[in-house]
Amino acid sequence: MTITRRAALAAPALLAFATGARAQAKWQMATPYPDGNFHTRNIREFVEDIEKATGGKLAVAVHSNASLLPMPQIKRGVQTGQVQLGEILLAAYSNEDPFFEADSLPFLAPDLDGARRLANLQRPYIEQRLTKQGLSLLYTVGWPAAGFYTQAPIASLDIFKGSRFRTFSPITNRFAALIQANPVLVQQAELAQAFATGIATAMVTSAQTGVDTSSWDYCKVFTPANFSMTKNAVLVSRRALEGLPKDQQEAVLAAAKRAEDRGWTYAKEAQDATQARLAEKGMVIGTLPPEVMAALRQIGATMAEEWVAKVGEDGRKLVDAMRAA
Repeated sequence: MTITRRAALAAPALLAFATGARAQAKWQMATPYPDGNFHTRNIREFVEDIEKATGGKLAVAVHSNASLLPMPQIKRGVQTGQVQLGEILLAAYSNEDPFFEADSLPFLAPDLDGARRLANLQRPYIEQRLTKQGLSLLYTVGWPAAGFYTQAPIASLDIFKGSRFRTFSPITNRFAALIQANPVLVQQAELAQAFATGIATAMVTSAQTGVDTSSWDYCKVFTPANFSMTKNAVLVSRRALEGLPKDQQEAVLAAAKRAEDRGWTYAKEAQDATQARLAEKGMVIGTLPPEVMAALRQIGATMAEEWVAKVGEDGRKLVDAMRAA
């Protein structure tokens, strides 16, 4: 048999192999949050949606609770192809671009509906920045409103002076400085140990994070404040997405839209449920005196102006649009 004839006979088999390989595409996804977290639950539904819509031609393995990559490495992991999908706390990457931390500005969004308005206003700016890095933004989902975790009720801002205040972004570092606290960078997975060993003594974060980390074991008081509503972003490698057949690309994008809508609903449900859980476990649910709230809002206004000065025209447009809304 000639080489030419062998090649002709082999061609259909090679095509079938290539088609089969393409039909068995399997992506990896990294997320830093535990399976009990509503963000992770939403992701697993997102993945199931993709697999169902593609008839199993695209499968996604979810690695939760930072089991594959710690959160600071996830974005880079998607950029380099180590994973195809990743979930990050957007504000944690503000050292790359301060625009990522707009949702951390204290009291810019009054509630979760406002937080979603902010997300929609912020999205074009974020997409523009991610596109330059070979990434696409699939969807964002907010966290329940952040409140303060302390060892005693908050009677004045003096409670924070000299405290070791857990932070997770440049903006929370700046806030710690303005309340005369000592900032300590601690990832969520390390919170219980940090408080148990005295590395951290106070923080501002959501009730959901408190439940995820069993905060009743290391803090006595949770004080709701609507301080900020940060959000998670689910990113995909543009190269991986564009490497899929067109119908599968559309399936991923459609599943992302449904995940975003579902996730914001979950955030609202979690806000009440997780605060109730903290109370059930024995934590005191505190209230902020009016003079403390007024002082916090003044700090928030100062931080917003500082942020606009740092970010420039895009920042001013965003803040003005949000305040007008």
